[in-house]
Amino acid sequence: MARPSRPALAGLVFLALAACVPLAGSDYVLGLLTVAFYTAVFAMAWDLLFGFAGEVNFGPTFLIGLGAYTAGILDAKFAPAVSLWLCVAAGALAAVIGGVVLALPALRVRGPYFGLTTLVAVLMLQNMVVVFAGLTGGEIGLSVPDVMSVSATTNYWIAFGFMAASGAILYGLSRSPIGLVLQASGQDPVQAGALGFNVTKHKLFAFIVSAFFSGLSGALMVFYMGTASVGTFIDISVGVQIIVAAVLGGRRTVIGAAIGAVFLIAMGETLRPLGELATLLVSLMALLVVLFFPDGFLGLLQGKARRD
Repeated sequence: MARPSRPALAGLVFLALAACVPLAGSDYVLGLLTVAFYTAVFAMAWDLLFGFAGEVNFGPTFLIGLGAYTAGILDAKFAPAVSLWLCVAAGALAAVIGGVVLALPALRVRGPYFGLTTLVAVLMLQNMVVVFAGLTGGEIGLSVPDVMSVSATTNYWIAFGFMAASGAILYGLSRSPIGLVLQASGQDPVQAGALGFNVTKHKLFAFIVSAFFSGLSGALMVFYMGTASVGTFIDISVGVQIIVAAVLGGRRTVIGAAIGAVFLIAMGETLRPLGELATLLVSLMALLVVLFFPDGFLGLLQGKARRD
């Protein structure tokens, strides 16, 4: 029987600790971690596309925003005729469709040009939210009549279960033959193509999977927060936070992205009393990790395992 890898063990420890939080944590802590768990799914989905497929996606919030706003608009306009869960499913579907529409032309370019394409998509979505303010709520935001639950504990377990299930699927996919092809394609697409692998098809698949989990998580988060706004789901700063979380935890680990997201949000909240200085300290910490530990937290763990 094969031994679990160090990242997998770290993930199990992380889940075990998180499962114990409701025993002693306040509603405030549960609420903070609920948002962190949804952000963790954003980061894991981004890591599959960048960490394994090697595509620099500067606009993860395009997919998140599509899922969030689709679900929110449907609920705001058609509730209670359309159920909450149907809105969530529609949000995930919208993100997948948007992901395919974006990926097909974007995958024709390489490197920074792909990243620039995704960034432009985010700016376009932001403008659309403002232009169609009557439908989206514009800069003020969109309020939805339904919420997942009024219980902080229930919301916590829903987010925790969703994060755990998403992490297991994405981690399993990254360790499957498809994941290995994605990794080979990301490192050397020419050589991978010479070996007979359809690089474009595998990268498109990674984009679709990333879009699905991003959109689904965005839709669920709308019904936790009860509102959708540009600053929460689409703003470029949100995308930067997701990228930093994945890099902090460790690229090409999936699990590390989740740990990095929770760590980043927890640190930001802990340092909040410092005001603007908190953002500076968190950014400085992220910069130091990128400069001196480019493989992130779990990368350090894997390196130690190799030395052992």
